[in-house]
Amino acid sequence: MRHLFAFKALSAFFALLAVSTMGVVENASAQAPIPLSQEAARRAVAPFYDMLNKPASKDLKALSEAAIAPDWRSYSADAVSKGRDEFVAQVAGFGKLIPDLTWDIRDIMVDGNKVIVRSEASGTPVGAFFGVPAGGKSFKIMTIDIHTVQNGKLIAAHHVEDWASALRQLAAK
Repeated sequence: MRHLFAFKALSAFFALLAVSTMGVVENASAQAPIPLSQEAARRAVAPFYDMLNKPASKDLKALSEAAIAPDWRSYSADAVSKGRDEFVAQVAGFGKLIPDLTWDIRDIMVDGNKVIVRSEASGTPVGAFFGVPAGGKSFKIMTIDIHTVQNGKLIAAHHVEDWASALRQLAAK
């Protein structure tokens, strides 16, 4: 009988523990990022990539404000980043230098509130590009971006572009 009482007491303890920790689990999940559907991920990144396609012909400020949070950071390395306004200025500069710049999305993968985009950037610079004189040649490179989305807007981007390959293509004889 004593064992039965101990078993019931232990069962009641674990039941109480499970009920009391459910609130902790629920609170933790309320603070966790909301997972994105594939469709929501595409909607979140579409204005960003629209900015990168023939940027000289776009209202980059309006597109950036639609897609990018005011405190967004773009990381090209762990300790190297720029804010939204700096990024828009850089894209505007690329648009003048590469009027036909295109950024084609090849794959989109979603992990929670992270959107991983594999894309291809291409264009023909009309002036010197990273020290390579304009020669009418085009480049085509792979890029990888990892965007973090919160409340439908991008709050961070970590990215890698294969600019070394672009320079080799532009400098080839």
